[in-house]
Amino acid sequence: QVQLVESGGGLVQPGGSLTLSCAASGRTFSPYAMAWFRQAPGKEREFVALITFSGGGTYYEVPMKGRFTISRDKAKNTLYLQMNNLKPEDTAVYYCASGSRSAGRLVASYDYWGQGTQVTVSS
Repeated sequence: QVQLVESGGGLVQPGGSLTLSCAASGRTFSPYAMAWFRQAPGKEREFVALITFSGGGTYYEVPMKGRFTISRDKAKNTLYLQMNNLKPEDTAVYYCASGSRSAGRLVASYDYWGQGTQVTVSS
């Protein structure tokens, strides 16, 4: 089993920054890729960004490109999401996910999920 625990969410003003973390544990943790998704109230879970865990290749959803940066620390089994110039429409619960065989923009590409961390962008 793999456990993913997100942290770092909170309330931030428009234009502000936050860094989310996702700590992974478990004997079977050996991801091909990890990703961040988010879900706003009343909306479906949507893809934010992914990173291949070994090679570090990244891919971003278009609205986040240039504002968000995904990274990982392989030694610490930790995933990060640096979010800059936050907007009210970025308000959502942010989830990290791990996939052992594939990477992609679909929820179904990932095997394990964290419990989520709330990000609220408001003045």
